[in-house]
Amino acid sequence: MNANHHESSGPSRTQQITLRGPAELADALPFVLGFHPTDSVVLVALHGEHGRFGGRVRLGIPRSPREWASTADHLAECLVEGGSRTGARPDGIVVFLCQDPAPGETGRRVMERLRPFAQRLRTACGALDIPVYEALCITDGLYFSYCCPDQRCCPPDGTPLALSGTSVMAAAATYAGVQVRGSLRDMEARLKPRGGPGDEEQRAALDASAASLVPRILEGAEGQGREEVREATLRLAREILRRFVNPKPPNSPKIPNGPGSQAGAAGALSTARPVRPVVPARFAGATTAAAEDAADDALITADEAAALVLGLQDRVTRDRAAEWMEGWEGTAALRLWRVLARRCVTPYQEHAAAPLTLAGWTAWSTGDEPTARVALGLALDADPEYVFARLLHQACNEGLDPESLRSCLRSERDDRAAAEQETPSPSKRTRMRATRRPGTPLTLRKPGRQTGGSERRAAAGVRPGGPASGRPGSGIPRHGGQRGSRSDR
Repeated sequence: MNANHHESSGPSRTQQITLRGPAELADALPFVLGFHPTDSVVLVALHGEHGRFGGRVRLGIPRSPREWASTADHLAECLVEGGSRTGARPDGIVVFLCQDPAPGETGRRVMERLRPFAQRLRTACGALDIPVYEALCITDGLYFSYCCPDQRCCPPDGTPLALSGTSVMAAAATYAGVQVRGSLRDMEARLKPRGGPGDEEQRAALDASAASLVPRILEGAEGQGREEVREATLRLAREILRRFVNPKPPNSPKIPNGPGSQAGAAGALSTARPVRPVVPARFAGATTAAAEDAADDALITADEAAALVLGLQDRVTRDRAAEWMEGWEGTAALRLWRVLARRCVTPYQEHAAAPLTLAGWTAWSTGDEPTARVALGLALDADPEYVFARLLHQACNEGLDPESLRSCLRSERDDRAAAEQETPSPSKRTRMRATRRPGTPLTLRKPGRQTGGSERRAAAGVRPGGPASGRPGSGIPRHGGQRGSRSDR
């Protein structure tokens, strides 16, 4: 079976790696996905006479065996239909079942427990006239074959996996620039609340910010309050992006003293309650993902995180934040969205859909598809009806080019900047009226094109805001984590 890996220097150079037997198939799986799957069932399509790797689908293994039959049918149909849409119906399928043993459980016991699921997957693929050439169970550092009857190559007690980085596949992947980003469990942990003493402080900050933002959104005519919150949210986010580039401890936010207060961006959204960083210290020179995340957490206070999480529930705010998608802005934005996703503590888990979707989009835009798929999958776990996440997840899985959406977002940003330059600010209009001589005729200029109306549609039906979710939303951040009013998704 062949797995094609494209060189990073361009599509014209292609190296073909031949995989022989179950051992090399098991070793290749992390390089195919970009991470080590945990508690997952993976189906990989094979094409042509030599079994070239094609599309793949992954899903968490259902806890209840009662769900195995329907899950097997669904996965087989998804893989075959996805290939048929691209004109490449699979000629064969390889099945992987990956699960760590429970306490006191052996690898062989895991293999036997999952055997009915493997058989159901083989039956589901066979019903679609596609054979399963191999079905492997990977557990406890071993692999087991459900198809190979030869005990010399596939003994009943399992075969140890190859040492990491020692196989031909690992060498070829390293040469081609393919990166394995650890385990799926580790990748998801970077996007979920970690629990601990900081959760209570973050929960209190979210409650206080919700109580503060809702009246501000409701006050003022024609959405003036909402627009003020929107601009303050984006100012605060930009400030934190710069903070990631030039790290320094966050200052305590200033407290507005009245309507004319000139408080900074942080103070514009934060409450009057004193705050401190959730993580007490920054890890200098940290190299591990956990230490890097802790360092990022230390740069954002609980009140700042709460203001951003609630502000991003507004669709327009979220779409404008999606414009930080490349270069240094994209790198810093991905770190920010991870921090905000980790701050969505109980009962605000559903609010994580917005930062998780932004994390998925930014990762996809910057070329990190494995992280994008994981983040978008978690966004749909938080809110299965979040339209932007659904569209991005589908586009990413179908291998579409994110440049179409990047181009759309760039155009929206450029049009908005042009409109702001042509439209004078309120203070400038006041000065113009004060200095105009009596009798001087008024001249009208054609206003800049507004961007708040119809949205451009990117290729493959993906657009920054996505269609309305079908439920009316007032744009008011929800309080207490309950499913309720949220601006269009």
